[in-house]
Amino acid sequence: MISVRDGQAQILARIGAPLPSELSPLTRALGRVLAEDFAAPFDVPPADNSAVDGYAVASTDIPARGTREVSVVADLAAGSVFESVLAPGQALRIMTGAPMPAGADTVYPQEVVERDGDRVRIGPLERGVNVRRAGEDVAMGKTVIEGGSVLRPQEIGLLASLGAWQVAVHGRPRVALMSTGDEVAEPGTPRRPGQIYDANRFTLRTSIEQCGGDVSDLGIVPDVRDTLRAALQDAARGDVVVTSGGVSVGVYDLVKDVLQELGTIDFWQVAMQPGRPFAVGRIGGALFFGLPGNPVASLLSFMLFVRPALYKLAGRRRLFPATWQARALEPMRKKPGRTEYKRGILAFRDGDWEVCTTGPQGSGILYSMVAGNCFVVLEEARGDVAVGERVTVEPFTTLL
Repeated sequence: MISVRDGQAQILARIGAPLPSELSPLTRALGRVLAEDFAAPFDVPPADNSAVDGYAVASTDIPARGTREVSVVADLAAGSVFESVLAPGQALRIMTGAPMPAGADTVYPQEVVERDGDRVRIGPLERGVNVRRAGEDVAMGKTVIEGGSVLRPQEIGLLASLGAWQVAVHGRPRVALMSTGDEVAEPGTPRRPGQIYDANRFTLRTSIEQCGGDVSDLGIVPDVRDTLRAALQDAARGDVVVTSGGVSVGVYDLVKDVLQELGTIDFWQVAMQPGRPFAVGRIGGALFFGLPGNPVASLLSFMLFVRPALYKLAGRRRLFPATWQARALEPMRKKPGRTEYKRGILAFRDGDWEVCTTGPQGSGILYSMVAGNCFVVLEEARGDVAVGERVTVEPFTTLL
């Protein structure tokens, strides 16, 4: 039986370079992964400009004490340029964001001066204030977004501000998804006695989409060997195949057997709770993940093994979420020899992180994933946890 960490390492080692890049318009780039570093093609701001509405003057006209009058020669709105050079004793009425005129290096806010016709009275002021310098936000040639970054609204806005309308992003992993077994029914259809509705396929589909994958939903495949074999062969035309159910040791658990016929199994059981039965391998050129049928075990296995694989295929730099320590608010039973993942509720109180479980921790209790916001990760060598001991917590939230 393989450990969680060794299983993750084996999977990632099987993935070479990320998927090839393609050009995407910014309007369709949300959530995509930048394929290469993006450097600023020009300074931002491109020229010195005013940080306030006020009056631009030369610092040589600023009085050391008292006040003096200077002549207002023009008004300058944002988006316009003053073509002349300010002479000594002159001021330019300037709006926020407008380029500084030649001959001026300081801006008086309009509320600190007295205007009388075409004259304005100014007093002492620090030289160079209220001016945003060219390149102050971003210098030309600076890498502003690193390759491997997920494009959020703020990155897309920054790219647009630098004149880009399309960007090179990695391809989206093509993932074929299916549930297996006669015991699951399609939501919205009649459910026979003994059946349950298929929650896993909906949980996994949205999880794959949240990771940036392009899903082909193949529905529910019955426990018929030839039907399953044909479905898996069809699914292997993509980058990744994900199934749920049928990977344990029951008579009707066919996925592992059919996988051995069609491809290879890298490993099967993982020293973890929940989710021990879990098949990893290949069918042709596609990675294969056979997830458990219990809803929590299925989603946990996805988050631990499939998600980082999709992230690597998509070219992301960060593959795993951050973890940190919290104080246990309740005792937790644990047997050494496997890593356990309890669904927890994490909160910050009185200057410290604290965590409790969501209640019963059965692998079929999907509500525990709704009620919780993190996993409490109890490492292989660890035994029972007492109240007040520190435990590792890992948030549910998706990485960026």
